[in-house]
Amino acid sequence: MQDFWFYIKLGFNHVLDFGAYDHILFLAALATPFTFKHWKRVVILATIFTIAHCTSLALAAFDVMTVDVGLIEFLIPVTILLTALFNFIYVFRDAVNVGMYLHVLVTAFFGLIHGFGFSNYFKMLMADQEDKIVPLLGFATGIEFSQVAIIMIVLAIAFLVQSILRVKRSHFIISLSILICVITIPLLYNTLLNLME
Repeated sequence: MQDFWFYIKLGFNHVLDFGAYDHILFLAALATPFTFKHWKRVVILATIFTIAHCTSLALAAFDVMTVDVGLIEFLIPVTILLTALFNFIYVFRDAVNVGMYLHVLVTAFFGLIHGFGFSNYFKMLMADQEDKIVPLLGFATGIEFSQVAIIMIVLAIAFLVQSILRVKRSHFIISLSILICVITIPLLYNTLLNLME
C-alpha cells in the first residue's frame, strides 16, 4: 500500500511539476475551448490521455518497446502546438459539434508520445520491482487526479473571464491558444536543436 501511495504522489507531481510544464501546457490547450457545460467531455479526453500515457509506460516497463528519447522530446511540444492550433476550429464551430471520435484518437496518440517522454525514468524506478502493475495503477491514479484538477482550474478561469469579465468566448480561446503557442515555440526550438545534434 505504501508503494501505491508513493506512485500516486509520483504521478501527481509528474503533472504538476512546474519545472517541466509541458504537461500543464498540453492540458491547458486541451481544455481551452470547453466550458463547465461540457466538463464531462474534457474529463473523458483527459482520461483517454492518462490511459495512453500509462500504456507507453507499461510498454517501456515490460521492455516491449524502446523509443528515441530525443525524437520524443521534440514531439511533445509539437503535440502542444497542434492542440493549441486545433482550438481555432472551435472559434468557427461549436465545441459540441466537433467530432469527438477524432478528438479522442488524437488525444490518445498524443498521450502515447507524452508517456514515452517519461518512460526511461519510470523504467529505472521499476527496475527492482517484481510487481509492475501496482506502480502503474498508482501512477495512473496520480496523473488522473492532477489532470482533472488542472482542467477544472482552466474551466474556472474560462468561466471567470467569459461570464464575469464578459470576454467573448472566441476571444478567450484565441488569446489563450496564442499564449500557449508562444510559450511552446521556444520548447520546440530547443528540442529540435537537441535532436539535430
